[in-house]
Amino acid sequence: MSVNSVWTRMLLLQCLITGSLCTGFTFTEEPAERAAKPDGHCSRILRAQGVKRESYNEFRLRVEGDPENYQPGSTYRVTLYASHPAYFRGFTLIALKEGREGDNDDDYAGNFQIIDEEDTQFMTNCPPAVTESTPRRRTSIQVFWTAPPSGTGCIVLKASIVQKKIIYFQDEGSLTKRMCEKEPLFGESTDKPLLDCCACGTAKYRVTFYGNWSEKMHPKDYPRRANHWSALIGGSHSKNYVLWEYGGYASDGVKQVAELGSPVKMEEEIRKKGDEVLTVIKMKAQWPAWQPLNVRAAPSAEFSVDRTRHLMSFLTMLGPSPDWNVGLSAEDLCTKECGWVQKVVQDLIPWDAGTDSGVSYESSNRPTVPQEKIRPLTSLDHPQSPFYDPEGGAITPVARVVVERIARKGEQCNIVPDNVDDIVADIAQEEKEEDDTPETCIYSNWSPWSACSSSTCEKGKRMRQRMLKAQLDLSVPCPHTQDFQPCMGPGCSDEVDASTCMMSEWITWSPCSMSCGMGMRSRERYVKQFPEDGSICTLPTEETEPCTVNEECLASSCLVTEWGEWDACSATCGLGMKRRERMVKTPPADGSVCGAEVVEVEKCMMPECHTIPCLLSPWSDWSDCSVTCGKGTRTRQRALKSPLELGECAEELDQVEKCMLPECPLDCILTEWSEWSECNKSCGKGHMIRTRMVKMEPQFGGAACPETVQRKRCKIRKCNRGGASSDERRRRKEAREKRRNKQGREELVEGHTACKMKPWSAWTDCTKLCGGGIQERLMTAKKRFRSSQLSSCKDRKEIRACNVQAC
Repeated sequence: MSVNSVWTRMLLLQCLITGSLCTGFTFTEEPAERAAKPDGHCSRILRAQGVKRESYNEFRLRVEGDPENYQPGSTYRVTLYASHPAYFRGFTLIALKEGREGDNDDDYAGNFQIIDEEDTQFMTNCPPAVTESTPRRRTSIQVFWTAPPSGTGCIVLKASIVQKKIIYFQDEGSLTKRMCEKEPLFGESTDKPLLDCCACGTAKYRVTFYGNWSEKMHPKDYPRRANHWSALIGGSHSKNYVLWEYGGYASDGVKQVAELGSPVKMEEEIRKKGDEVLTVIKMKAQWPAWQPLNVRAAPSAEFSVDRTRHLMSFLTMLGPSPDWNVGLSAEDLCTKECGWVQKVVQDLIPWDAGTDSGVSYESSNRPTVPQEKIRPLTSLDHPQSPFYDPEGGAITPVARVVVERIARKGEQCNIVPDNVDDIVADIAQEEKEEDDTPETCIYSNWSPWSACSSSTCEKGKRMRQRMLKAQLDLSVPCPHTQDFQPCMGPGCSDEVDASTCMMSEWITWSPCSMSCGMGMRSRERYVKQFPEDGSICTLPTEETEPCTVNEECLASSCLVTEWGEWDACSATCGLGMKRRERMVKTPPADGSVCGAEVVEVEKCMMPECHTIPCLLSPWSDWSDCSVTCGKGTRTRQRALKSPLELGECAEELDQVEKCMLPECPLDCILTEWSEWSECNKSCGKGHMIRTRMVKMEPQFGGAACPETVQRKRCKIRKCNRGGASSDERRRRKEAREKRRNKQGREELVEGHTACKMKPWSAWTDCTKLCGGGIQERLMTAKKRFRSSQLSSCKDRKEIRACNVQAC
């Protein structure tokens, strides 16, 4: 039976489950020998025969990142979608090994994982396949697919689409995806997991972590101030212990690393596994997350593996983040040829620990209840995710890890030799029989040999040095200023004695006991294997050595005590804070304030909170601004929906913010009216005027300025029309001038006791050329006497009309 016939029978099952009418097909029963197959195989379904729709591209099956090859054991997001405006009501999705027909359980490749149970489910009569939960209009569905183990070969992902009464399907094209197993590089590990290792002896590795998480590589919402990698924690272990894995649940230790960046709980879990763990792997945190390698070297750590503990796992948090990490899980360093992997290079993408539901770097704490499985982050998780890509492309790696073998110990039993350079590197160099130093190079004597780099019975190195004193011929290089020699720790020999005990690696040195000056520090190790002859292990498990901090302690330095115990967590459930203190033992000699930190605060995680006291309604719309123009305020509110019995809610229920409307209109502002001027005629009908000045012009649509000059009529006496002679007119004029001068002298006499006045100034220019303007002149005080009052020495001003002729 061909794959095509199996696939058409799968499509008939789709019709039966969705209830859709599938036209254009005829149905025949399976032959009797097919019907006798065991239950659960998709091949028991009735066979549908019809015409395929070739090159139909409204629908597409896509694997995230569009890979051509799959990594055995890795998890991928599979999307089935319709291009606008197309849609589909039902679907079927299955993964088969290439060339298989689906008659047996072994024909199916990998495993699907449901993401949304309201959208997808496993087929009742064909469990390896995925179909819709309810038939309705939809444009896309998503599921996870975990690739099969190594050795499976090529696989085929196939989909069918039910739209109205028509089934579309293809054996090639946009509804079929073929992928083959990724070929391992030279020196990479074998099948994951390799349950039994046949290698002999032990191997020592160095793991180096290169963080590539930077604003340049991942610019969206990159946290500039607080970006960092937490302390890295891991170990080399057996197949019986799993630190973390995709599809599993995070332990308490993994949760602390993922959410808080703290490795303490994780290290406790690892050490409690005893003989299941050979080496604990630790690296310090990195602040900031990325710096050039010429500024900060990539952190590294060394570890060992043996036949039973040949797997290596680690994790580190990228912070800040909800619960995102990178790492390796059960990386096997044992080869099929019974040797040890030479080098592993792996690019890392972040994964979600399943304990917090945040979607961005700095999301607030949102515990995931119930806890979800560990899964890789994808570019389609959430639009607010910093890794979101609407096209569903692969996430750019945030880190790279390099694991290199640096030494082997004990008899090696692999039948396929490594490359020549690697073999030479593992063989101890024999002492040179003769010195090949050029005669033109003058050196000092060799220094004594240094201590061995290994403090255990693992192979190490020791070094000696000499100095180049003179180079007589510059054309001849002078080599060998350093010399290395293989060695082992104190009390160890190449031949293992029955009374020898096996020790662990030394744990990192503790902080110096003094913050300034000379103090002590210590480190510990433990007995991994006691002597076979039952004797007592005499090797030390603790070491202390002097340490110096700030050799030249300033007068402003101070000495402090050790840190006290941590206070209880501030929260009874969920995320809280805890603090500890220490005291100042010796204050600064110069009397200044001690600059050492005496209080330390850090996050703490308590059991999950099972009540939600703050269930709030959405915010209301903003109110109108409190003013109709200019600056004001506006408000919005929300209500507490959860019962008060669940606890107090500290969330704010009212918010106020500033608002700005167009500027308020400002009217014209004028001075007060001046005094009326003298009549502009000495006889007959005339007029007088008064004026006022503009202090501020109107703004923002304010009222315009009113009149600034007013005029009124005046009549002194009737004029003699030609009756008066020129002599009489002259006498009248002289009399008027005499009266004015007398009035001025009286004013001067009145103010004589107060001040001395300057003469009148000249008249100013007329404010108008015609139509009646005004002129002014001033008299100001020249000298004020001490006994004078301000009111008696005021400046004087006179106003008169001018250019009164009509324009």
